[in-house]
Amino acid sequence: MATFELYRRSTIGMCLTETLDEMVSNGILSPEHAIQVLVQFDKSMTEALETQVKSKVTIKGHLHTYRFCDNVWTFILQDALFKSEECQETVNRVKIVACDSKLLTQ
Repeated sequence: MATFELYRRSTIGMCLTETLDEMVSNGILSPEHAIQVLVQFDKSMTEALETQVKSKVTIKGHLHTYRFCDNVWTFILQDALFKSEECQETVNRVKIVACDSKLLTQ
């Protein structure tokens, strides 16, 4: 199974993609190598989250929409309360995308 493209829509993922596109356009990098870099980026982000993040957060809110497609859950919450040991924050609207991390290593 191909690696999920979970982190590519984050700020760092979009900047990496733009930079790789520019390098491919300028002939500095082959398209195949750019794809390998993106796949490694996804794997590295997954590994970093599994090994380095120790905080736990609870989320409560009004479930506006949910969807399950291709082993990926998508939740849209309104008036969501994020609560950790250090602080809590209310967010007007949030989209949460979740998948089984075991699928990333297959």
